[in-house]
Amino acid sequence: MIIDSETAEREAILDVARLMVTSARTAPKARGEDNIKTLILVEEDKDKLADTMEKMGRTRDSKNVKDAGVVVLIGVDFGSPVEEWINFRGKLIDLGIALGSAVRTASELNVDNRIMYSVGSAAMRMGIMKSDEVLGIPLSTKGKNIFFDRKT
Repeated sequence: MIIDSETAEREAILDVARLMVTSARTAPKARGEDNIKTLILVEEDKDKLADTMEKMGRTRDSKNVKDAGVVVLIGVDFGSPVEEWINFRGKLIDLGIALGSAVRTASELNVDNRIMYSVGSAAMRMGIMKSDEVLGIPLSTKGKNIFFDRKT
């Protein structure tokens, strides 16, 4: 069997996304409560997200999402209602640790990535992910990092 580089990279980036959501899931959580949600977008769903971002005026970010192979979404639920300020802050910290764990995994596996607030905003607007806060991480395996020289 022969596997061309395009196929190998497409499969690898999806494997990395799966490992990233595992890293987010197993990241330490305040009070031992897991309120983290994850989702992986590919192909048409990823492109619909980019289109929504474009409509929101996030042209540069939407181009990155279009050019990316996969988008990982990581969100958190605060609970309703938020009972204590410390509980709310703890869950935001959990989200930050989950994001850091996920991007560390991508980085260790040599996959370019960037945490984007605008990706999460678009995903929430579209109803793709029902969480109280969401951030997105587009992933790329191009010959040059697509997130580095971003044009305005």
